[in-house]
Amino acid sequence: MTPSWTLRAWPTVLWQAGSKTHLNFVHLDTRVLNPGDTCSPSTGQTIWVGPLGDVDAGVAWDWVQLGPGVVAMADPMCVVTNLRLVDTGGSVLTAWEAARHLSEIVHGLPWQDEVERALGSTLLN
Repeated sequence: MTPSWTLRAWPTVLWQAGSKTHLNFVHLDTRVLNPGDTCSPSTGQTIWVGPLGDVDAGVAWDWVQLGPGVVAMADPMCVVTNLRLVDTGGSVLTAWEAARHLSEIVHGLPWQDEVERALGSTLLN
């Protein structure tokens, strides 16, 4: 698996926030870091990648299982990415400004299905 934090070492990709250009992310990997037990929930990371021009853009985040069939982002304000979002004038958005756009990207991905698949594989082992 590509650790999520390595996305920061990937080449920076500029992308205009709110652009009509659709980012086509595909699932790269999901890892269960803590399989959980009766005292603590299952946790892990998922990473998604997609071409943007001649480089790849990636997004990754930690997740937590809240209950059977219910997973959520561990911290919605903490999406690791090599994307640098810019406004229509070309200025780089602050982390706070970019968070909404990154959340929209995450919301549009079928990541919960991949997490459930990874959790199911953990149970089989």
